[in-house]
Amino acid sequence: MGHEHGHAHGHGVSGEADRRWLTIALALIVGFMSIEVVIGVLANSLALLSDAAHMLTDAASIVLALIAIRLAARPANGKYTYGYKRAEILSAQANGVTLLVLAGWLTYEAVRRLFEPPEVTGGLVLATALAGIVVNIAATWAISKANRSSLNVEGAFQHVLNDLYGFIATAVAGLVVLTTGFARADAIATLVVVALMVKAGLGLVRESGRIFLEAAPAGVDPDALGRGLVDIEGVDEVHDLHVWQITSGDIALSAHVLVRAGADCHGLRQRIEHLLDHDYGITHTTLQVDHTHDVGAAAPTAPHPHRPGGGDALHPPPPPGAPGAPRDAQRLLPVLDDHCDDAHGPVHRDRPSSAAGIGAP
Repeated sequence: MGHEHGHAHGHGVSGEADRRWLTIALALIVGFMSIEVVIGVLANSLALLSDAAHMLTDAASIVLALIAIRLAARPANGKYTYGYKRAEILSAQANGVTLLVLAGWLTYEAVRRLFEPPEVTGGLVLATALAGIVVNIAATWAISKANRSSLNVEGAFQHVLNDLYGFIATAVAGLVVLTTGFARADAIATLVVVALMVKAGLGLVRESGRIFLEAAPAGVDPDALGRGLVDIEGVDEVHDLHVWQITSGDIALSAHVLVRAGADCHGLRQRIEHLLDHDYGITHTTLQVDHTHDVGAAAPTAPHPHRPGGGDALHPPPPPGAPGAPRDAQRLLPVLDDHCDDAHGPVHRDRPSSAAGIGAP
């Protein structure tokens, strides 16, 4: 009976390898971006300048990712009991926000150019876009070699991947301008890139927001998980069940588990941990395991401001189950009451008709 813990740590590919691949991508992007700005001004192409601006955010996203990887590697200490792992999620959210902000600015410029199309040098745009495609393929490949299960690395990857799409659209626009003289193709290509940027940006902001709000990870249904736990023979109730992500791929769970009188609470804890590991891949757990009869044994005998129905020697509390009976005493009944005064979320209880269940030996 008491608090039991299971821990697992690790993020797959080492941070050192991630830094190496991200640094290669950063060098490719910064080098080509400098050239593209000059050519974009000479060709008077918004598509090229938007690509260059996007490459600037690519570079910034990779720098953020590199900083976040270094911070996340620092050990937990002091007030930061989880360490700095969520620095990676901050980086991912910053990447998503910059994509959306840049998309807004490019939308304004593209619409303006649809009404007042400038003269665009199609040949220069086409040649630069084709070179950009090659550079971005190399950069995208480099980042794909890093650990993309990290939302931080995924944010940088989405930036560079969208830039690759942008160069493809720009190449098509340059070809159209070169062969037909239709200058508005440059602005239309920019709007195509904007749509892709908005999609990627919203995805990053949504996923990072879920982690900050400590929502259950994708693919984990807390209610189904709770029902699975009480299906284990010997488990009466599970409440205060919380499942969240500390950072990408690092899932944690905590719960208060009530087991039947006389049951092996340590053995049941091990079976619960095995179920969580086998069915959900959750190995970082904090479980408080108590016997059900221990809960009712502590029923208060003196008035308590938060427990109506408390009594004393002259005015004993009503019998269990009677109106006004102490909550702890009511908990001795076949249908258990909430154990915690301020329990969070639903309470999962064993159904008498259920069989041994998925946790049975």
